[in-house]
Parts: sequence; C-alpha cells; structure tokens
Amino acid sequence: MKSKVAVLKTSPQSVVEDIGRLMRLADYQTFLPIDKDTLIKINISWHHYYPACSTSPWQYDGVVNALAQDGYNLKKIIPAHNRTVVVDAKLGIINNHFEAIDWKYGLRPVHLYENDPPINWQVYRPKGKFRVLDKVYPDGVKIPGFFFGKNIIQMPTVKTHVFTTITGAMKNAFGGLLSERRHWTHSVIHETLVDLLLIQKEIHTGIFAVMDGTIAGDGPGPRAMVPHVKNYILASADQVAIDAVSAKMQGFDPMTLDFIRCAHEDGLGVGDPREIEILGENISDVNFHFKGKQETFASRGQKMIYHGWLKPLEKILLRSPIVPWSYAASRLYYDAYWFNFIGKKRVKEIMKTEWGRLFQEYEFSHYKKTHKQHPAVHL
Repeated sequence: MKSKVAVLKTSPQSVVEDIGRLMRLADYQTFLPIDKDTLIKINISWHHYYPACSTSPWQYDGVVNALAQDGYNLKKIIPAHNRTVVVDAKLGIINNHFEAIDWKYGLRPVHLYENDPPINWQVYRPKGKFRVLDKVYPDGVKIPGFFFGKNIIQMPTVKTHVFTTITGAMKNAFGGLLSERRHWTHSVIHETLVDLLLIQKEIHTGIFAVMDGTIAGDGPGPRAMVPHVKNYILASADQVAIDAVSAKMQGFDPMTLDFIRCAHEDGLGVGDPREIEILGENISDVNFHFKGKQETFASRGQKMIYHGWLKPLEKILLRSPIVPWSYAASRLYYDAYWFNFIGKKRVKEIMKTEWGRLFQEYEFSHYKKTHKQHPAVHL
C-alpha cells in the first residue's frame, strides 16, 4: 500500500481553513486517537521572526482550529517547546506571534527544559535497534517521559538545511526528543533522525505532520536562507514520505538524502516518490530549483568540527567545559551580525507581501482587539 501525502495550494485569505481541509484529505483522524492528549511540536529555529525558519502562526492556527472543529478537546492539546543553547524559545513564542494562538484556544505551552508539568527525562531502550544514538550517548539516550502515550503533530516548514540538505518532519523531532546535548549528534545527524523516528513510533499513540510551504527557504538553513513565497501546504501521517515529497518539490532526489533513504530501508516510512500517493494538487511538474549549498561563516566552522580538519578536536570543543565558546560565537554571528545586516532586509521584503501582512495581524495585542477566543475555551 502506498503512503499518502496531501498537498494543497493556499492563500493568506484561506490558509487556516485550507489546513483543516488538508488534514482531512490526509485522513488525520485515523492516525490521531481523539481520546488521547495531542502534542503540537512547534518548531522555533530562531527567537527572531524570519520567514520559513520556524512554524508560522497560521500553520499553528490552522492545525488547532481543525482539531477543535473535529471534536478534539482543547484541554488535551499541548503545545510543546524545546530550548537550544542558542535559541530563546520564550522570546521566540513572542516574536513568532504564537501568543495569539495560545490565547485564542486557551492553550498552555509546555517547555521541555522546565519541569511544570513534570517532564521526567528518562533513559529509553528501544524495542528496535539504534543506528547511532547508543554510541553517541553510551550512558543512555534520555527522552521526555512526558511524551509517552500521547499523539504528536510535527510542525515543520519547507526549507533547506546545512547538514541534511532539507529539513522537515523527521528533523522536527530532533528538538523535542533530545536534550540540550543534541548537538553531539550533528556528525551523525542522518542516522540520528532515523533513530528518533524509531523512538516516536514506539512511544506515541499517533504521529502526524503538517508542513508549511507558504514561504519556503533556500540556502544555509535553518536560519540564514532566502525566503520564497510558494503558497503550498503539506500533510501526512508518514514522516518519511512528507519529507520526501518536500525534497522533491524543492528540486532534490529524496533517495539521495541519507536520512530519507535509511528510514525507507528500515521500514519506518516511504521515501521513494514512486511509492507515494499525492492527494490534492498535481505537483508532478513542481520544482523550486533550490540549491541549499550556500554556506555562512558559522556553518563552515561547524562543518570543520564535525567533518573536517577539526574533527579530532570535536569532543574538546563541543563536549568539554570550554563549550560555551561555541554558543557565544553562534549568537554573536547570527544575532549581532547576520540578522541585523542581512536578515532584516529580507524580512522587510516579505512584510510587503500578503503573507507578511497576515503575519502582522497575528501580533498579540492587535489580535486580542480584533478576534474572540474560541467558544470551547470557556466551557
């Protein structure tokens, strides 16, 4: 049986309702038991708003709106946020305008690096066989016990990435399942993503992904990309298949990307486009011609450590008491230099588009004046 990926064209005027239509087209209710808690794994790749970098507010809005319309209890919907050593998730919630959605539906975000509610990080021993995680973490792979027995919806965007060529649903789990030591896996990132999908299939009651390609990013992602308006949204219960379709739309052969090919070979999903059924739009001729080969000063330095002449020093540089140097260097480069001198100009250009205007409408103080909370919030 072929895996199914739903793909639709959308617009700023209809995107929230279109996401519901997309999810139903992909038969999401079959995969997400309605009686279980449902985690919404939001992607905050940067605490600044940068188009295509992080989950969009309309993507978040559309997913929760569909769940509410279809009878899922809002009190059992849990937005989940991770923290990285270079990204402030709480600032990211504000700058990416997620506060408006939390308020609209009465949702309480959970921060996995805090302990309210108890996250219960615990060593996980899979029923299947890890490719690399047991070697990266010889003392045990710790994941949040809070995730067990819950549905999860991954919320990635369509974009390229400096380490994995493209990033999507499989990479979105990277920030949720692993702790702040997740950067230890960057030298074996493809195999790590396969291991994380194995874990997800063992601990979750249902897995689904909704991917935002309204604005897609090409370049040294997840941050320093060139944003392009593309007007697509994608959804699937097969995390491998949705990444494969996204890769193909961007102009890459999915089976040449190691994390997709390995997951396909391990039977964790379908990565071969010939074995994937596309529902909705005819995308047979879609090709964004993304290159994803550009580098930044920071990404070149990272690759020297993970794969280049600095490889022998990887543990000293990234796993010893001197490691804060790398966090400071990254924040200095991206926040102080790149965003101010390059990124802001690109953001301003997107703000001139209809998507930019829609983003501004989700600004929290403005949104509260012009919208009402969902009726179920007050039940």
